[in-house]
Amino acid sequence: MKFRISRSALTEAVASVSKAVSQKTTVPILTGIHLSVDEEGCWLMGSTSDLTIQVCIPTKQDDKNLVNMETMGSIVLPGRIFADIVRKLPGDDVEVTVDERWKTTLRSKQAQFELKGLDPEEYPHIPQLQEDRMFSLPAELLKSMIRQTGFAVSASEARGVLTGVLWTLSQGTLTFVATDSHRLSRKKAEVEAPKDLSVENVIVPGKSLSELAKILQDTDGWVDVVLSDNQIMVRADHLLFFSRILEGTYPDTNRVIPQGGKTDIVLATKELLQSVDRASLISRDGRDNVIKWTMKEEGTVQVHSAAQDVGSVLEEVTAKVTGEELSISFNAQYMLDALRTVDSDEIRILLTGTMTPFIIQPAEREDSLHLIVPIRTR
Repeated sequence: MKFRISRSALTEAVASVSKAVSQKTTVPILTGIHLSVDEEGCWLMGSTSDLTIQVCIPTKQDDKNLVNMETMGSIVLPGRIFADIVRKLPGDDVEVTVDERWKTTLRSKQAQFELKGLDPEEYPHIPQLQEDRMFSLPAELLKSMIRQTGFAVSASEARGVLTGVLWTLSQGTLTFVATDSHRLSRKKAEVEAPKDLSVENVIVPGKSLSELAKILQDTDGWVDVVLSDNQIMVRADHLLFFSRILEGTYPDTNRVIPQGGKTDIVLATKELLQSVDRASLISRDGRDNVIKWTMKEEGTVQVHSAAQDVGSVLEEVTAKVTGEELSISFNAQYMLDALRTVDSDEIRILLTGTMTPFIIQPAEREDSLHLIVPIRTR
């Protein structure tokens, strides 16, 4: 195998597939990156027990030659050191040569590296999924849905399905739900899907979705999503992303979402975010990072926090308050995480009591929702 390739394109592709390369695995070849070249371009792949990522660097893009192949072939190279070498090579191009014993030579300007490769036939083949359960949506929408829900998954592997985001699809509406049992986030959006396609209890690991959002960071256009019994595939330009689906049944979260409320508050999102952020300067040094809100009928929300060895803060935020006066305490970080994902100038907060979960959502829309469980205080 012999070819010449753009170093910047190779560096970017290696960085993407490296997200699916494990340094600790019982299968040594999975610490490597599978690389192949043919008439279409250069293909790179990384794989773990959870993720498989394949990226194609096309032969030509935007009238620029990226890959010049002399001899096609494939190789598995040690992932970490290959990524480090490619990133630090001096030239704009890299020449890659592989002999019959898998010895790989990388040349760029005056620099030359030799690496011991592995037999590519021993590397796991890319999964093949039937495309009878497929839908499409804009990449920007998928990234937004991940951003607005992924932060609420459980960080504890012991929580099983709660480490993932629940995907459901019904009548063209895709819904993401994530919860760690202390908070919940839900986002709905219309997607392009067959009318009879229904999806239930598909739970995608939060870590996988976090990596997907990073890889799609500069991707525009639409992506396809293909589902099987145990895997999900996302296909974009020059990218295939596979993730395993978590086993188990996701809890019924609809029953914990309050219907209606005793108190309805509408506030400016940015003003409330800044106020909670300031209050957290005190609360983060106290137990449970607690902030207390008191809703006043005259149109204000009092934001208060205190830490015994630090001090206290009290601030009032202008609001439209309808209903009963209530006080409620909650974890400041949970509130900050939710507010930072709200894509609306104003938010609505619905409360049903001092110790029942409360809802945060855009003031004029119901396509997204955050729920936080209050904290009992003295």
